[in-house]
Amino acid sequence: MSRLRFIKGISRALSLSLILPMVLTVSCVHEHPPASNPLSSTILTPVISNLDRLIEEEDTDGDRKITVEDTRSSDNGKGDKHFWIQASDQTRYEVVGTYYLSNLLQELTLARDQGLATAPIASAKIFESPVNRLSRTIREVFWDGLTRRLDKDHLEQVLSDEKMDSDAVRYLYVSHSDETTYSYFSNLSTINTGLKLQVKLLPAEVTPDYVRSLDGKHGLLSLALTPSSDGGYEGVPFVVPGGRFNEMYGWDSYFEDLGLLADNRVDLAKAMVDNFVYQITHYGKILNANRTYYLTRSQPPFLTSMALAVYEHEQFPKNGKAKAWLKTVFQTAIKEYFNVWMNKDRLTDTGLSRYYGSGIGQPPEVEEGHFDAIYQPYVQKQGMTPEQFEESYKAGEIRVPELDTFFVHDRCVRESGHDTTYRWNWNGDRCADFNTVDLNSLLYKIELDIARTIEKEFHGSLEMPDGRMEKSATWRERAKTRKALIRQYLWDEKESLFFDYDFAEQKARYKFISATAFYPLWAWDPDDPGTQILAKEEARNLIQSVGKELEMPGGIAGSSQQSRGPLSESRPARQWDYPNGWAPHQMLIWRGLLNYGFHDIAHRLIYRWLYTITRNAVDYNGTVPEKYDVVKRSHQVFAEYGNVGTKFDYITKEGFGWMNASYQVGLDLLPAELRIQLDQLVPPEWIFRGLSPE
Repeated sequence: MSRLRFIKGISRALSLSLILPMVLTVSCVHEHPPASNPLSSTILTPVISNLDRLIEEEDTDGDRKITVEDTRSSDNGKGDKHFWIQASDQTRYEVVGTYYLSNLLQELTLARDQGLATAPIASAKIFESPVNRLSRTIREVFWDGLTRRLDKDHLEQVLSDEKMDSDAVRYLYVSHSDETTYSYFSNLSTINTGLKLQVKLLPAEVTPDYVRSLDGKHGLLSLALTPSSDGGYEGVPFVVPGGRFNEMYGWDSYFEDLGLLADNRVDLAKAMVDNFVYQITHYGKILNANRTYYLTRSQPPFLTSMALAVYEHEQFPKNGKAKAWLKTVFQTAIKEYFNVWMNKDRLTDTGLSRYYGSGIGQPPEVEEGHFDAIYQPYVQKQGMTPEQFEESYKAGEIRVPELDTFFVHDRCVRESGHDTTYRWNWNGDRCADFNTVDLNSLLYKIELDIARTIEKEFHGSLEMPDGRMEKSATWRERAKTRKALIRQYLWDEKESLFFDYDFAEQKARYKFISATAFYPLWAWDPDDPGTQILAKEEARNLIQSVGKELEMPGGIAGSSQQSRGPLSESRPARQWDYPNGWAPHQMLIWRGLLNYGFHDIAHRLIYRWLYTITRNAVDYNGTVPEKYDVVKRSHQVFAEYGNVGTKFDYITKEGFGWMNASYQVGLDLLPAELRIQLDQLVPPEWIFRGLSPE
């Protein structure tokens, strides 16, 4: 970089500092794309002494992070965001500002964790631009931090879960149809007694009664093994969301795969698909997650989209082996389609499907006391404490039909992935009574994916394992039928909105405005315009109707404020509603808008979301959480379960799965000029006018 260009860059950065709350140092210039920097230098630094002194001087609130919450003390000057790092040769180097100090903290922590007494600290890492640093950390650190395997070398990592008692016996359950895996883990539990592992074989038929019988003995479910080079087996890897979610989740995995593919982690993305094929083959469905209490529950289906994203990636080899893999995946997806989403529990008389997680009584995975308010009226009648009533009800000693019905709907909400929301709070929480926009859009996409793939890759016919032939034309007809039913039951022409349909009460629509109203824009084949659920003008009207209700400073909210309704002590906030925004909604909406050619709107929404992520990472020591308050553009969300990904010391090595993915995918979709402004942390309102779509 020439000296003149450097000086111009400094001038530009200083002028921006007038509107940015982050304190800048003149040691750094933000450039995109990153180029070699002749001003970059590396110093050899004592790790522990500098790390301890940095925490002592700048972590004033004692949370082992350096954030904007660390305030300056007038008494001793601590927390002034001004630190001198001392090199091994006693030379001192100045670092100023929350963001740069937190970068220094992270680099020293990485060196400490590597066992280094002294370490080279590069100015390029300390003064790295926010976007480049966060994206690089996701690519180089977070994905590996979230990757797990179920095998002898990695089982302890998955068994060490904050939801499970570390001193208790730990259970691993294996499908009745997988004798090889059962033998493998049984031998392992005998050899390695320190794991305190009991390996159990599931019955041939897993019923709700059986799952309830596991209370107190719930555990992990095995995933796929593959032969290893030493003649044994190794677990097929998978990515977990992070934090307390230390298992492979259903719909999270699709979005994580998109992020992996954006970072060219094709093998890991393929492995995720392979584990889903295993789940359907041996457990009958893609599970909410691979734990026993999820055996009777799935999550929003994305398998065909996931497989095609891998297969169509430029680095995925196109050969006979790949074609055979794709055939197996689609055979399995067809099995899931019929056995899960078109079964008697989920297919309704409208011809559309619903979410429905079967089970008996309270879902066993919730935290203690979660349903106290629900139990309270019955507690008083029985003359018991809440704990006594809960235990008696869970054991089946007390039968309360009203509670049984409540938990049918509660499981439905959990299968939808939107746990929880006031979206189905129409004459009570009744998720199981609704044909939902999101599920039926996903199934429409699956039908189109199967039709397109059979036609393109298998010459119009796909032979199933039982010899039956699946025809592309048949799947196109299924998609055509569902498209017509979506328009008939879920599309409100007058409102230009999609609403879920209450088939139980045969209500025209329960008018709750949700981010899921955008799903039909995503669920079609852009190579075949005839598969659009909405014409372009209808889509424009939908965007205007929904956008003015849901577009917030930091992205798309889960619902409109009016639809959510007023909050009170008896009606607390639910995490999938306003003002919170979620990565899966953003990613599907971006792609849907781009599919329809609404590029400017898509780019605006992408920028809002990425700015929110970047701003919070800059101000809060690299924090990348599960969700955001998109009205305040803050990770400080206080609803229901808190915010996973915010609790760590010194450095986060995981972020959160689908949030990491949304950042990498969003950067790939963002025009270069907007990425430059994002790197300079220019707030969206300085770039875009108004909140509603043009």
